[in-house]
Amino acid sequence: MAIILAIESSCDDTSAAIIRDGQVLSNCTNVQEAHRLYGGVVPEVASRQHLIHIVPIVNAAMQEAGVGFVDLSAIAFTKGPGLLGSLLVGVSFAKGLAATLGIKMIEVHHMHAHILSHFAGEQKPKFPFLCLTVSGGHTQIVLVKAYNHMEVLGTTIDDAAGEAFDKVGKMLGLPYPAGPLIDEYAARGRPVFEFAKPVIKDYDFSFSGFKTSVLYFLQKRVKEDEAFIAKNLNDLCSSIQTSIVEILMKKLKKAAEDTGIHEIAIAGGVAANSGLAVALRKSALEQSWNVYIPELQYCTDNAAMIGIAGYNKYLDGLFADMQITPDAKYAF
Repeated sequence: MAIILAIESSCDDTSAAIIRDGQVLSNCTNVQEAHRLYGGVVPEVASRQHLIHIVPIVNAAMQEAGVGFVDLSAIAFTKGPGLLGSLLVGVSFAKGLAATLGIKMIEVHHMHAHILSHFAGEQKPKFPFLCLTVSGGHTQIVLVKAYNHMEVLGTTIDDAAGEAFDKVGKMLGLPYPAGPLIDEYAARGRPVFEFAKPVIKDYDFSFSGFKTSVLYFLQKRVKEDEAFIAKNLNDLCSSIQTSIVEILMKKLKKAAEDTGIHEIAIAGGVAANSGLAVALRKSALEQSWNVYIPELQYCTDNAAMIGIAGYNKYLDGLFADMQITPDAKYAF
């Protein structure tokens, strides 16, 4: 029996989970609210908050799971990518605890973990499958051949989809994070406005031109009517969300057609977007896909996904040593 303590501290959420033989026993997360005051994540604030919350969160996860430190087989932690100061807290905590208990350490790539979060739930994709990973920092299409064998087919050449949601939301006067609010308002509106969509080769993404298109559109309309955004907020959100989803789905469909793979998954914070879920399920009917959307608790950053990824590395004997250091730009 393998019992793994997992720690996630890549950005602004402090999370700990207990995984026993691939099953999630607990998954506890502290969401840092302080960043709302600044309209985005402040790295120094994030790292200090991790220092405050990591011990209570680990204790809560272990208590909920009903295990003690003597029961642990290994500690899995996020090596990167992410904010260096935030990663440093998690890595240092894991090293200290592993040295004290004399147990193994397992380094985990944050985006690998998002993809493998599907194996924390009931519905598990079959290998090989394609995974569209969409978050505030990443947008990728990944060919997943096995738990520890993945290949990036396409990625963003500038902004990520989640970042586009937040930055465009700021143009609309919405607070950070804007993505969930855009999703909420979009449900009440219609996609009546058109915005530029990028023409990028292969499976890569770009959202910088889209953001510029929205900016110029809003500047023109607000100049004509100062209350334009307030009067049309629902339709604007619907149009913005529809455009981003169409950009994502166009590339995903191309990848599925070219590879012939019909096992299709999405992961990351934007996987919680209702518009993307609707588009994915519609394509599933049209393209005969088997689609997989993670539970909401596994869409955002969480330690359970780190534990699932760590457990599968544990089975393959892929352990880290005490020389391990965090890597803010950890290559996929």
